[in-house]
Amino acid sequence: MIVDCGVYREGHRSEGSQDFSDALEQARSAGGFVWIGLHEPTAEEFDLVAREFGLHPLAVEDALKAHQRPKLEVYDDSVFVVLKPVVYEPHSDTVSSGEIMIFLGDSFAVSVRHGRGAPLDAVRERLEREPELHREGATAVLYGVADAVVDHYLEVATELQTDLEELETEVFTPDAGGSRHTASRIYGFKRQILEFRRATVPLTAPMARLAGAGGSGSRVPFVEEGARPYFRDVHDHLTRVNESVEGLDRLVSDVLSAHLAQVGVQQNDDMRKISAWAAMAVVPTMIAGIYGMNFEHMPELHWTWSYPVVIALMAALEVVLFRTFKRRGWL
Repeated sequence: MIVDCGVYREGHRSEGSQDFSDALEQARSAGGFVWIGLHEPTAEEFDLVAREFGLHPLAVEDALKAHQRPKLEVYDDSVFVVLKPVVYEPHSDTVSSGEIMIFLGDSFAVSVRHGRGAPLDAVRERLEREPELHREGATAVLYGVADAVVDHYLEVATELQTDLEELETEVFTPDAGGSRHTASRIYGFKRQILEFRRATVPLTAPMARLAGAGGSGSRVPFVEEGARPYFRDVHDHLTRVNESVEGLDRLVSDVLSAHLAQVGVQQNDDMRKISAWAAMAVVPTMIAGIYGMNFEHMPELHWTWSYPVVIALMAALEVVLFRTFKRRGWL
């Protein structure tokens, strides 16, 4: 559905006309821009916007279907940018992502939101609170959304770092690292890191291009030249996020390796204990087996003290074996 239509000019916002052509003409005549906001629009709703602003059919298809990677596409009459805001769920320690598509053109910006985690209300408030951004025209919308999304990445990275420290404590605390649920928690955490990386890593190239740091350094159409320093700041923050995500991914892999090593050591200890007890059981079993063969001619078969001597011998051998295994740490 269409959430908002606002005309921004000279540091002030006014409600746009329900007729998007009138709103666009109003913005252009006043040297401002119009921002149309949509949330999970239907094909019929978005078709009206696409026709009024001349949006490219391929970009319109991407905006309707969602499930896109972060990217930047340049068309004849607009620029299409995809960002993936992320949300951290503290009760379940999970990361989920939404999508924001932004069409940027001559004096207009169209934003399409899917899922949760879209900071568009905060961006609108910022545009009204910081009128100097209006000098960049509709580019201010793209910058404001990208800046808010990337800043929230930093917050999510901090939350994930806290979760990782808890996992490390669980793994390296004595008698805790062998929990059967620890491996599943570590693997689940690694999945959250992967979900986070899907949002942050592909965004690097679009932000570098908007900041003028791309391979050719050529200007992106419909993006004001004066906005490059703003996008460089966003790119720097995104670089910090990606470095943090890379570090988290390496650390969680190390934690998983350490946990598996601990499990292997524990299993070896258990096997040594089982082997030691089995060895202690073999001695009396062997002696009892020999005297249970019922041969007629056997040593000490008719001696009165044969039974207590054999029992005492078994007990003595068991004590010797027990002390030997205990001294070597097998029991």
